[in-house]
Amino acid sequence: MGQLSGKVAVVTGASTPRGIGSAIASRYAQEGASVFLVAEGTREQLEQVQRACREHAEAGRVEHALFDLSQRGAAEAMIGDAVERFGRVDILVNNAAIRAQHDFEDYTREIFERVIAVNLAAPFFASQAVVPVMRRQGGGRIINIASQLARVTYARRALYGLTKAALVHLTKSLAYEFGRDGIMVNSISPGPIRTQFVIDRDAADPEGARRRVGTYVPIGRLGEPWEIAEAALFLASTTATFLQGEDICVDGGYTTH
Repeated sequence: MGQLSGKVAVVTGASTPRGIGSAIASRYAQEGASVFLVAEGTREQLEQVQRACREHAEAGRVEHALFDLSQRGAAEAMIGDAVERFGRVDILVNNAAIRAQHDFEDYTREIFERVIAVNLAAPFFASQAVVPVMRRQGGGRIINIASQLARVTYARRALYGLTKAALVHLTKSLAYEFGRDGIMVNSISPGPIRTQFVIDRDAADPEGARRRVGTYVPIGRLGEPWEIAEAALFLASTTATFLQGEDICVDGGYTTH
């Protein structure tokens, strides 16, 4: 029996085969959870992650759906779809996000509103929709994927960091409000992780990549998606019963300076 046997997890932003969302989904499946994969990406990508999750012997049901979480009502519809398919939601991982990188004066209102919609409004309304479900079940876990840039700044990341800092605040607010309902709410702030996006970026500028790691990451390397998945497993498991409203920074020491 896996640590999450009998549990149902909804993981957003799960379509990238080498991404944090897909790593979390796969780890949950490995521990026996049924997983609902959600993304705005392609159905082919989701099916690839779905197959990878199903390869685990302990995995429960693994299903997927496309939702554009920047649209009004999409987050609520996602939770409704999950409940209709699985009958319950025990774990919600709000992972989907847009990486906005612009000089401050170049942010348009359109960019601002879309980034806010995905990075902050979607977790807000998905959590709002899932709380009554978890309350009826006697509890649940909400895990928000924030960023080390919720704590520190970096060039051309003003809007991204703003949304992630707000997400950490939302985590604490929900933890305070719903702890007595057995709903545990925490966040993870990953540092530089070797996702497909980062691999592609660094391949185009290997010298810049070495400089960034050497300057900002005391451990001397990028993190791996599975290392974030291990933190997400801990927060989702029954052993994490007194950890509430915390942001766990998994960043190789990025925020130590």
